[in-house]
Amino acid sequence: MNHDMPSPAGATDVFSTHSVFGAPCWVSLTSRDVETTEEFYGAVLGWQWRPVRLGDRFRIALADGAPVAGIAAVAGMWQMAVAWTPYFAVRSADEAVARVQERGGTLAVGPISLAPGRAALLADRDGATFGVWEGELFTDWPTWRRAQPAFVRLHTRDAFDAAIFYGQVFDWASDKPGCCEVQYEGEEVVLRSGGDLVARIESGAVESAPDPRIRPHWQVHFAVKDVAACARTAEQHGGSVLSLTDDEAVLRDNEGAQFTVTSRRAR
Repeated sequence: MNHDMPSPAGATDVFSTHSVFGAPCWVSLTSRDVETTEEFYGAVLGWQWRPVRLGDRFRIALADGAPVAGIAAVAGMWQMAVAWTPYFAVRSADEAVARVQERGGTLAVGPISLAPGRAALLADRDGATFGVWEGELFTDWPTWRRAQPAFVRLHTRDAFDAAIFYGQVFDWASDKPGCCEVQYEGEEVVLRSGGDLVARIESGAVESAPDPRIRPHWQVHFAVKDVAACARTAEQHGGSVLSLTDDEAVLRDNEGAQFTVTSRRAR
């Protein structure tokens, strides 16, 4: 998702969802306060920030100068949940929305025009929220895909059923050039794009669970060098650690948004 970002100086290749589709192409955080968000993720993940023409409530996060995520401080104003959301590349936002609704999913926002493309925010039939993006992607998008974030994971009621839902919406495992490949590894559904791991789907979520960590949801995983250091820093800046292993930590930021940091060596 471009978020009104210019191409880096000297770049010539522009990737579009019309040629690369069905895979996660961007992640965005809905927060309440820009300064609080910048301070937290700057400390935990080392991000820098760049404004965009959408307004003062919006930012692009940069890692080593490369765009990695979008921030929209509109949760209070638009009465939206504070949360990370993955966006999937589609050839037509209208067609994707229609496919979602035909299969029991719901539309929350859109499609809306955000130059140079169109976006929509949806939920699958088990309630997990995700977005779709039609239009231009960041220059050198394959680099982002491989490094930022590591991947996204869907915790859902039934992985097989979810794979059918998303596969029909996004043309996964179809005969169309550039589509994503789907494999079953153990009890998980694994999604790859061009051979790269981009998403996992696992069963076990409970739709009526009072704990949002157990309900169906998409979880964003960021690749980091030192998982333990990220966990410590998150706590020092008002966040919390929900679980921690040598290779992975599930964290909650200082406004309540949940995300995961994953060791680069464990990818």
